[in-house]
Amino acid sequence: MEYDTDWQEKYSDMISTPTKALAHLRPGQRVFIGTGCGAPQMLITAMTRRAGQLANVEIIQLITKGNAPYAEKKMTECFAINAFFISSNIREVIQEGLGDYTPILMSDIPDLLNTGIMPIDIALIQVTPPDKTGKVSLGISVDIVRSAADNASLVIAEVNPNMPWTHGDTLVDVYDLDILVPVDHPILERQIDPPNEISRKIAREVAALIPNGSTIELGLGRVPGYGRIPQVVMEFLHERKDIGFHTEMISDTIIPLIESGAVTGARKTIDKGKITASFCMGSKKLYDFIHDNPLFSFRPTEYINDPAVIGKQKRMVAVNMALEVDLTGQVCSDSVGGSFYSGIGGQIDFNRGASKSEAGRAIICLPSLDEYGTGSRIVTTLRPGSGVVITRGTVHYIATEYGVAYLHGKSIQERVMALISIAHPDYREQLFKEAVDAKYLRPDLARFGSRFFVPGEEAMIAAYLMPDGTNVAIRSIRPTDEPHMRDLVYNLSQETIYYRFMSNQRFTHRHIQDFVYIDHRRDVCIVGTIPEASGDQIVAVGRYYLNEKTNMAEVAFIVRDNWQNKGLGTFFFQHLIKIAKRNGIAGFTAEVLLDNKRMQNVFNNSGLRVESKIEEGVYSFDMEF
Repeated sequence: MEYDTDWQEKYSDMISTPTKALAHLRPGQRVFIGTGCGAPQMLITAMTRRAGQLANVEIIQLITKGNAPYAEKKMTECFAINAFFISSNIREVIQEGLGDYTPILMSDIPDLLNTGIMPIDIALIQVTPPDKTGKVSLGISVDIVRSAADNASLVIAEVNPNMPWTHGDTLVDVYDLDILVPVDHPILERQIDPPNEISRKIAREVAALIPNGSTIELGLGRVPGYGRIPQVVMEFLHERKDIGFHTEMISDTIIPLIESGAVTGARKTIDKGKITASFCMGSKKLYDFIHDNPLFSFRPTEYINDPAVIGKQKRMVAVNMALEVDLTGQVCSDSVGGSFYSGIGGQIDFNRGASKSEAGRAIICLPSLDEYGTGSRIVTTLRPGSGVVITRGTVHYIATEYGVAYLHGKSIQERVMALISIAHPDYREQLFKEAVDAKYLRPDLARFGSRFFVPGEEAMIAAYLMPDGTNVAIRSIRPTDEPHMRDLVYNLSQETIYYRFMSNQRFTHRHIQDFVYIDHRRDVCIVGTIPEASGDQIVAVGRYYLNEKTNMAEVAFIVRDNWQNKGLGTFFFQHLIKIAKRNGIAGFTAEVLLDNKRMQNVFNNSGLRVESKIEEGVYSFDMEF
């Protein structure tokens, strides 16, 4: 990109200094400040220096980085902040009631400005120098800056040669600006929050939900103590193919993902081959990377955040943050109790869009504990004052470091079980009891409260590749498996039931509960699953029950009829042996009917020291490790 080297001479009648430009500001006016790292720092400084001559100037902004001297307490008589999103540099004044916050969908902000519902007197923005055709680029911040500049009575622009020239819908005719203020200072940079181990665990869980060919949005929210977890997701996508982006913000984390070859945008439904975003915040390395780079297309908020546009993308995956989620699925992400923390941003826009996308996924992620490690972020009821951003009727996926809960179309009881399963283990029993008390769960489940523990998944996880190439995932049983366990046992043949239970067992609801809710401190139950649209289908179950007096465990397993004779039972038994040895158990016992030759062969060919005796048509096995 070649700038017009004579632009200051050509447009000399429009050029001013920051101080002279801000002399136009009058008390009671409304001022818009450019977004993110594009905030015009010299204009902000000049405005603040006039504080003694001003009163009740309303500052409108989305999110800004850098110094915000107008947000100091001593300035509250001069400047009244009204933010669409609460950034860290103004959070204190907002939380102390000395500034204001307007909760609004990001996609609705441009209309607020375009229709004159919120008229703007002065817009302070930052642009590139003009090219030879008299066009400037809005650079790294297009978002709502374009609509603000289009509608403000007076537009004052810092013209900075360090601002990247960006492609897309970023160009503004120099004569659509009113005052040009030449500057030459580095663009504000934002350091990436280094992820901690919990953030990386959550990101890994989320990344597992992102298939090849997905178009991704990564939200700009952050959680105290854990940073911007959506951005960490990129670390786990380097092996993906044909990833695309349609997102509000991009940061430095996108560069290594592009360099890995994972990002092509080749399967995007619209804007194919382009990374579409509305602003970016990062380092000079990122700014140099996007400068005059046709791979990137920066578009205004009314396009990027339009749920109809988002929904047109096939496999649209939206990843956003929450501060708190209750057991019914209500998501709070802009406040903590009665204290406002961030904002709605584009969370609802992308949740709606992704949920309407073909094969799309709307994901909310949060750490299981607060920043102090002393409270659960999954709660029975939201704290008083916490605002619901995603309603229980529109929530889809919730992810923590302990797994993923899919809530859409699920009953309250199913949601409760799913969310407790991904809560921090220290709080699961408490949440379970509170859910029973709140009548979210049936009263007869109260007897399982002390059993609501799930062991470390790493010890349980395995995979078995069937002869036909089907992969069976093996993991610990979960409370959310109750409907899938019911499906398994009600579809077993009478022969399979007789061999497993030594009777023509009739299964009641209580039996199903006993299968699912086990005391994980003594017993182990693993399931083999294959994914289906309605959730994991259970094709096999393996279990042992510890006799603490003998330190021997009774072992049993069952395989769905059409999955038998494929080696799955043998694999399950060997996996249970590994788990039991790790837990210090001395060996297994089992009882097998005389006619059940397959099970006898599994035990006799196990490689263990096996002793057996028969009595009344039943073999009793003792198998020492």
